[in-house]
Amino acid sequence: MKKGISVRTIKLAVTAILVIAFATTALSAGIKRRIRFPRGSSSTAISGAVVRGQRDRYIIGAKEGQTMSVRIKSGEDNAVFQIYFLGEQESLEGAGEGDDATRWSGKLPATTDYIIVVGASRGNASYKLEVKIE
Repeated sequence: MKKGISVRTIKLAVTAILVIAFATTALSAGIKRRIRFPRGSSSTAISGAVVRGQRDRYIIGAKEGQTMSVRIKSGEDNAVFQIYFLGEQESLEGAGEGDDATRWSGKLPATTDYIIVVGASRGNASYKLEVKIE
């Protein structure tokens, strides 16, 4: 009987690790959805929930100079958001990575898709996200 680990065992272990890593990444990604306003409306509200470490992404198209207002409410008082554009390369002032915004309003700098990234500042969070563009 040979001692040591076989090549087959190593391959199975590596495959298992890759599957677990992929599943963990997929689960932590959250949802990704385009926001569409109801016909004749310039605002909408979306309810959702994120678990710790998860991020939901909402994409909305808007034009330069329009005013966007975003507000988030949560029963646990821990849901926050960031707003990005240019493929999540740039953030809006006051709604960037370290801001943990719960409300934001301002004129938009470009005609493009904006990405509202929702997460929790601690633990899990259920939330209601309100978005308005005028």
